[in-house]
Amino acid sequence: MIGLLQRVSSASVTVDKQQVASINQGLLVLVGVEPNDSKVQAERLLQRLLGYRVFEDTSGKMNLSLQDIEGGLLLVPQFTLAANTQKGMRPSFTSAASPVLGETLFDYLCLQARTQHHDVATGQFSADMQVSLVNAGPATFWLQVP
Repeated sequence: MIGLLQRVSSASVTVDKQQVASINQGLLVLVGVEPNDSKVQAERLLQRLLGYRVFEDTSGKMNLSLQDIEGGLLLVPQFTLAANTQKGMRPSFTSAASPVLGETLFDYLCLQARTQHHDVATGQFSADMQVSLVNAGPATFWLQVP
């Protein structure tokens, strides 16, 4: 499972010109699911997202986690993260999970996130989403849970 996390001042998701999710300071995480992923990978990714220290402390060092700052978590499904881009001029999506598995694990990740964190928002699986963000830093990190 892949998480592309971006430290944000704010972020939102719009579907059909209607805002469906938004957060203030926190993490926007684009989530990609791979064919061999399971609930184990989803749980490990969530653990890392909640505890990953990417927010600055009073000394200006990245020592604080999302939970430490009580920030928002915006989870957005994005199957293209699992694309194979090593050959040719067009990405291959054979390395991405099937839509059924992708949706199942994304929904599971969201459910678990809501039980472990107070401020969780989500995009919509298979929707044409418009994602807006103010990347703070900018700070962007790639997490992959094998």
